[in-house]
Amino acid sequence: MQELRFKATELLLREEWQESVQVYTQFINLCQDQISVKSHQNHPDPDLLTKLQKSLCLALSNRAEALSRLRDLTGALKDCDQALKIESTHFKSLVCKGKILLSLNRYSMALDCFKTAVLDPQASGNLETLNGYVQKCKKLEFQSRTGAFDLSDWILSGFRGKSPELAEYTGPVQIKRSELSGRGLFATKNIDAGTLLLVTKAIATERGILSSEDSCENARLVMWKNFVDKVVDSATKCERTHHLISTLSSGEDEDKLEAPEMSLFRPEAEEIGELNEKLDKVKILNVLDVNSLVEDSVSAKVLGRNSDYYGVGLWVLASFINHSCNPNARRLHVGDHVLVHASRDVKAGEEITFAYFDVLSPLSKRNEMSKTWGFHCSCKRCKFEEEMCSKQEMKEIEIGLERGIDVGSAIFRLEEGMRRWMVRGRGKGYMRASFWAAYFEAYGSEKSVTRWGRRIPAVDIVVDSVAEAVGCDERVLKVFMQAFKGNGVSLVDMEKSLKLGRGVHGKVVKKQQALRSLLDFGTHDA
Repeated sequence: MQELRFKATELLLREEWQESVQVYTQFINLCQDQISVKSHQNHPDPDLLTKLQKSLCLALSNRAEALSRLRDLTGALKDCDQALKIESTHFKSLVCKGKILLSLNRYSMALDCFKTAVLDPQASGNLETLNGYVQKCKKLEFQSRTGAFDLSDWILSGFRGKSPELAEYTGPVQIKRSELSGRGLFATKNIDAGTLLLVTKAIATERGILSSEDSCENARLVMWKNFVDKVVDSATKCERTHHLISTLSSGEDEDKLEAPEMSLFRPEAEEIGELNEKLDKVKILNVLDVNSLVEDSVSAKVLGRNSDYYGVGLWVLASFINHSCNPNARRLHVGDHVLVHASRDVKAGEEITFAYFDVLSPLSKRNEMSKTWGFHCSCKRCKFEEEMCSKQEMKEIEIGLERGIDVGSAIFRLEEGMRRWMVRGRGKGYMRASFWAAYFEAYGSEKSVTRWGRRIPAVDIVVDSVAEAVGCDERVLKVFMQAFKGNGVSLVDMEKSLKLGRGVHGKVVKKQQALRSLLDFGTHDA
């Protein structure tokens, strides 16, 4: 036994985790057998039993460390719990368990482990590290409870250093049956534009730089294979991850799938019991086909170093968000986390939706794009525009723009048509969003603005209308910002630009200076 223990410790110190686990398992089995035999003797030696129990406790703790390095968090947590049953204040086991609970987003329980560990005499040489963990747990627990996130300092530093540590957060949302497709995410109360809806870390991500056209497809295939392998590995090693993935659609029998309880996704969620369902790699592949997200998309913004890469990932709760051509949510990617926020005001009971493709385009183009995604969009906007597009004048405007007629003329005809057809409120926003390219070109041309003057609506009217109908977008924000550049920005205009900025970037940028720097960056980048 002594030889086995030395060998296992040596492997652990050499960071040969898998081999270390194997040898520790042999030692633990022998130790447990010895304890069983000795405890059933007529006159067991209490000193020998105590010595064996201590050896078993340390071996379990060391195996937990090795398992956690291999990302087998379920096995590691079981070993920590067994070790702490033997010695409830075992320093090494408390620290290891705290780290595991922290990575599983169980911040309060992790905090309890670290607080107990700090009281141990062994903590004297590690006080700075342990206090760091205590502070980290407190910060993340506060974020997850309140949704109070602030990326300002990181943004103002120019995204230097590592991306900020973020907690899991689930806001005022729930999963229900959707009229759009299968299941969806819904608001449980009225929500202002910019309000954070959820923050979650990816099960796995894969990133790379895509270069020339020829090698691009091969690079994507290699990235996809690596991504699938990472997800399968994570699901194999963690029962909670396996359970979360099992809630997602594989594209079949969507109507039969139940809406999972939100408690499953909340931080501090109780440990999942063992699943009877075996890991099905084919099903996981289908789940990833349906639910994985590309980081750089029309409804997303990648902040920090990852913006230089093509990235794909699986964010489970965000995967329940369906497409709509009048979306009300956008997302920010920060490291491996995604932050989803409302891009316009949302009413209680309204479904939370993303734009899977460019919705600042006419119905005909959106229909083509939805086909490539494998569905037909039947959102309120599409239904409204199907009726409007049956009008001959609408067809003429679209054909005219394709043939290069003056954009001011097209806008004038559209606005006059909407007046005659008595299009009101959000309907105007839908139509203006469909012909956004024309408005964008007209407002960007001093010649067009001078020529058409008041015969076309003012920039702020169109921007408000589009943002209210289909949520804010960097291109909409850019038009508004450029319209007032050099003309002296009033307080009202600045407030409006900040509100539009919150629709694009969310309320996770508290300092106005940081939000302004993002707005400047966005207008140059859009």
